[in-house]
Amino acid sequence: MTHTAMVAWSGLLLGLLFGAAGRLSGFCLMRGLANAWAVEPAQRDARKLRAFAVAMAVALLGSQLLAGVTLLSLNDALYRSASLSWLLVPLGGMLFGYGMVMANGCGARSLVLLGSGNLRSFVVLVCLGIAAYMTLSGVLAPLRVWLEGMTTLALPARDLPGWLMQGGLGAGVARWLPSLLLGGALLAWALSSAAFRASPRDWLGGLVIGALIPGGWYATGVLGFDDFEPVRLASLTFIAPIGESLQYLMLSTGTRLGFGVTVVGGVLAGSLLTSLATRGFAWQGFPDHTRILRSMGGGTLMGIGGVLALGCSIGQGLSGFSTLALTSFVALGGILAGAGLGIRGPLALSKV
Repeated sequence: MTHTAMVAWSGLLLGLLFGAAGRLSGFCLMRGLANAWAVEPAQRDARKLRAFAVAMAVALLGSQLLAGVTLLSLNDALYRSASLSWLLVPLGGMLFGYGMVMANGCGARSLVLLGSGNLRSFVVLVCLGIAAYMTLSGVLAPLRVWLEGMTTLALPARDLPGWLMQGGLGAGVARWLPSLLLGGALLAWALSSAAFRASPRDWLGGLVIGALIPGGWYATGVLGFDDFEPVRLASLTFIAPIGESLQYLMLSTGTRLGFGVTVVGGVLAGSLLTSLATRGFAWQGFPDHTRILRSMGGGTLMGIGGVLALGCSIGQGLSGFSTLALTSFVALGGILAGAGLGIRGPLALSKV
């Protein structure tokens, strides 16, 4: 089996696990924020948000450990850029976060819901994929490139460890000090809740999904390593891959399945198989035209915003965060701000 085939099969496996875990646990950043920020104090429930915190901690610690014991260099990841658009990355994050609330879930969650029979998610995914490619290489690409050129500034370092090394810390200390502090703080906050500790559905879901992130780095950076035909280093993310999947469905002749496309297919299949096995599959449609418009608008905003922010809630919130890239902190802040505007801010939607 060639190394590219191993990467593709690994992507399918990771997607299957993500789809099954996402279906069984209800893992979703948007739902976690909506429940934690509920207007009525009695209705607030942070278990889903704490599950995301567990996933962040596991992804961070696992990825840094993987980079420490292998020849994998996380510097090759998209997120560790030497420059940053001070306008587009936070703005893209905000557009994604607001669109996530409009669509009632991110791209990854929409794939999981589609696998369980939710046809509203199909509309979200189609709009997301089209909007992403419009922004990447379509009619919006020239404007994106022009704005990037006008607003890009050089960063003092690609990642947090690099920044600390400039202050005099050694490479090992600079890597593990922020990793242990951030990972430990996230786990401590998550496990400080008795309700969360008593909910294995949530903490186990966060644990499994978080562990898939270093799995993605291993698949593309170790299994996919080849001097003559390298595979682009990547882990789980769902903006460009959803667009690539739509493109593959239309233009598959003569093309090769990539890691992102097999992950997308795996998530859909994993959710479908789990839904059928647990008898949870049920067709769901739109109650009215308002929901159709919200799904279309939310998917479009997520597609555009995810490209501008260089990732989604999974791509930047887990994969990017696991590299400690400076751009990921900015993008994640934008996503949280946009979601806050959608849930509780002055632009709050009438119904989440």
